[in-house]
Amino acid sequence: MAKDALVSEETAKKFAKEKETPYTRWVKNEGLDIIDAMYVPDLYNVELKPWKSRNGHGVFINHDASRTTNDSYVCEIDPGQKLTAQRQLFEETIMILSGRGSTTVWNDAGKKVSFEWQAGSLFAVPLNTWFQHYNGSGKDKARFISVTNLPPIMNIYEDPDFIFNTGYDFKGRFSGEADYFAAKKEMSGLLLETNFVSDAVNLPLIEAKERGAGGGHIRFNFAKSSLNSHISEFPVGTYKKAHAHGPGAYVITLAGEGYCLLWAEGEEPKPYYWKRGTLITPPTMWYHQWFNTGTDSARYLAYKYEGVAIRNSQGVPKAWISRRIGGHQIDYADESQKVRTMFADALAAKGLKPKMEAAYEAEKANLPPLS
Repeated sequence: MAKDALVSEETAKKFAKEKETPYTRWVKNEGLDIIDAMYVPDLYNVELKPWKSRNGHGVFINHDASRTTNDSYVCEIDPGQKLTAQRQLFEETIMILSGRGSTTVWNDAGKKVSFEWQAGSLFAVPLNTWFQHYNGSGKDKARFISVTNLPPIMNIYEDPDFIFNTGYDFKGRFSGEADYFAAKKEMSGLLLETNFVSDAVNLPLIEAKERGAGGGHIRFNFAKSSLNSHISEFPVGTYKKAHAHGPGAYVITLAGEGYCLLWAEGEEPKPYYWKRGTLITPPTMWYHQWFNTGTDSARYLAYKYEGVAIRNSQGVPKAWISRRIGGHQIDYADESQKVRTMFADALAAKGLKPKMEAAYEAEKANLPPLS
């Protein structure tokens, strides 16, 4: 697979009109830019423009693949201000990057719920409910990142008035339950059954040895959305197994520092360095592998559109399954020696050493035989 698959300008001009979509036209009409990138080093300082229709500031972020699956945007609310109330026929998940405030959600039946949030909070907007975000500080701005499935919805209907002004209550999604956004602890396997997480950075996780390195993992399905999310963590001196999956996984680093190797099949891996607040969006079926080179545990949040998930007949994501049996995860035993050498060198530069021997050994117990 070619890394960029770039063609001549003559060929590109034949498809120029098709590159523009109802979604890209809508973003332009909102007066905002699209950062067309799979790597944003610092979400806390990415430049925003006035977003008049929302009474805030914003920028959209996505890569070519997610323009037809899902997107992301960063939005900021000025001190003491509130965003314009709206409803929408698409789904949205939110992580608060900085600041504190509150959100009110209500439906046409008059059921209304309000809740408070802070930096690190996670939640989703129930489908087609009215909602409004408030900055709770009179001196500090509030900033959040949101992932939505607006692109396919806008590209299907091409009518913003229909998408943002259709009156219908999806009662199975939201009926004004008083505890709808209360933090909950009920688990179903790796899935935390809740619509609100107060602090993603310090949320206790569950052991997930399938991903390697003795890390922790937890999954969410806020507001019964088709936008899934999960948090993964891995200890000092370790790294996760490389894997690939479908488009539109927006990975936001919550803690630690290190690098992520990204590569298309047949290409050389390239490192992208991350810290708290970095965003990495692996392109469709590109392999990616996360390495902790810091002195604390590393943790990231991934938002993804389930509509493009690749699973086996048992419902297990193929990104969790060894390539030896048809999955899209590379076992430690099958990775290049260059991967281990690069990691050891990166740690040595900081006076640290890898702590991977236990993970290599633990894998052997369930390692499928080579075909």
